[in-house]
Amino acid sequence: MKKKTLVIGASENPERYSYKAVNKLTQFGHPVVALGRTSGKINEIPIETGFPKFQEIDTVSIYLSPENQDAVMEYIFSLQPKRIIFNPGTENKKWEEKAAAESIEVVEGCTLVMLSTQQF
Repeated sequence: MKKKTLVIGASENPERYSYKAVNKLTQFGHPVVALGRTSGKINEIPIETGFPKFQEIDTVSIYLSPENQDAVMEYIFSLQPKRIIFNPGTENKKWEEKAAAESIEVVEGCTLVMLSTQQF
């Protein structure tokens, strides 16, 4: 099943894992929307800024350090995702506990590895 995924912390820099995740999600056929500090594009996927009203988000894949997450977490919850993936280095117990309390599945894992091993 294809899962519409929001990548938060998206960057046009091909060296960044968020860039690689957008590409790999697209390769696997998942619809992708991207949110970053600055607008741009990752191939054909626009990088949005601010707090756009994305619809029907299944999964949020986070590429923000814990100290940068407070500004976006209430926004993420407002999208009512089914799952939030905290990629390596983004783990945040406070937000993971809040997500779990709101019946959002929490995964501490790597989106890229999950896709490669068919665990996404």
